[in-house]
Amino acid sequence: MSKWTAADIPDLSNKLAIVTGANSGLGLETTRALARKGARVVMACRTQARAEAAVDQLVGEGIERDLLEFRALDLSSLTSIQSFAEGFRADHETLDLLINNAGVMALPYCKTADGFEMQIGTNHLGHFALTGRLLEPLLASGSAAGSARVVTVSSLMHRIGDIRLDDLSWTRGYRNWLAYGQSKLANLMFCFELQRRLDAGSPNTQGLISVAAHPGYASTNLSSVGAQMTGKKLVEQVNLLGARIAAQNAAEGALPTLYAATAADVAGGEYFGPSGIMEMRGAPKRVAARPKAHDREVARRLWALSVELTNVEAL
Repeated sequence: MSKWTAADIPDLSNKLAIVTGANSGLGLETTRALARKGARVVMACRTQARAEAAVDQLVGEGIERDLLEFRALDLSSLTSIQSFAEGFRADHETLDLLINNAGVMALPYCKTADGFEMQIGTNHLGHFALTGRLLEPLLASGSAAGSARVVTVSSLMHRIGDIRLDDLSWTRGYRNWLAYGQSKLANLMFCFELQRRLDAGSPNTQGLISVAAHPGYASTNLSSVGAQMTGKKLVEQVNLLGARIAAQNAAEGALPTLYAATAADVAGGEYFGPSGIMEMRGAPKRVAARPKAHDREVARRLWALSVELTNVEAL
């Protein structure tokens, strides 16, 4: 895995992928790398204009337009998720890669269309519901182990998170960064619990694996959005300066996701991040989640609560 780059991605001709948040940042870099290797990528994005601008950019770089498809998806709306999944399943019987990439970070308190705190609602519950509604084409993609993959993007910030099972939406004492940490810890717990359920399932679940990745400290627009929403110009400028000095670029930050999605030696339940100091930057490697991410009882209860809140049974 040492010094693994996007050039090491195998040929992906005839593979079909969905990338959430594909029009910018890590999602755009993931889309670019997959399509360059021949995969057809469904760009699942909220805003059509931004997605189409991203498509035009990629086509201008030489990627075939036929490999890129925009479909509207707002992960903060269960109705939008259902519509997206139903439309996809109507057109496609199989799905090889689901990249649960999109997310929001450190926002001031606000709610999704369904009344969830925005970060847990978008980052975790949205992707939980999307994955559940796409399990049929994922399971249908093939019988060989690892022939289909769900890759869920977490963060180093999962280390500050706790799962508030009695108040998942932070109706009391909201703290934006701790809420973000909760959502990223939930991403990992979902990844690991999904793999446990796949392992315990019938033979037809063995062709799908669930893995996770994090980008380290990558320079994207995520870090400044929360500050922009609250009008904190100084915080926004500090975040931008820190990204310029210390962060790796988005293409480098996407490498752990791409490794998890495409490398031949990936096994279900693994977690990938940068290999440098404190996992902040560098080539991808296998990394360890904090022990709380492997708490099976909390994961089971979070899964049950997620089913209750989304009305989607993932497995």
